[in-house]
Amino acid sequence: MIEMMKPEEAKKIMDTNPEAIVLDVREQEEYKECHIPGSILLPLNEIEERAQEVIPNKEALYLVHCRSGQRAMAACRKLTNLGYQDVHNFGGMMQWPYETVSENV
Repeated sequence: MIEMMKPEEAKKIMDTNPEAIVLDVREQEEYKECHIPGSILLPLNEIEERAQEVIPNKEALYLVHCRSGQRAMAACRKLTNLGYQDVHNFGGMMQWPYETVSENV
């Protein structure tokens, strides 16, 4: 079962575990607008066909988020079904009070 992690818990893991991978499952336009520094973009609808290419390590710690947490939960289920073992949903950018970056010019 995939449990929701609070943003504070995810931030603590990001700050203390450099091996943790932050996975953003929103669309590219949303990602460009605002994202967590160092996060990897893998849109929900591309997980089945691109996960192995984008995030090949199935034993790594993945912290998954989207805008509100709904797509992240679906992504966590998909990743678990693909054999990823340490997958956590920490909600969405709407609840993220920490640093973000934008690619908009």
